Amino acid sequence: MFQSAQYSIDFIQDEARQLVQKGVLSRRQPIYTLCRYIPAREWAWVEGELEERGFLLRDRISDLMGREDWEND
Repeated sequence: MFQSAQYSIDFIQDEARQLVQKGVLSRRQPIYTLCRYIPAREWAWVEGELEERGFLLRDRISDLMGREDWEND
């Protein structure tokens, strides 16, 4: 999934959305569960970007994903 050492917050959010949409992760899980899908050597970059943006690893993935638009409402 994560193939680049450049982990912008937008990229991390997009990847989290994709994992949730595929049913791999739940919106209720903590953000740190993303580390299962990121190479260990690159997790420090992701963690740094999240911290810089004010996210805690114990926050829920739904917090990271932010506002979602639903087409069928």
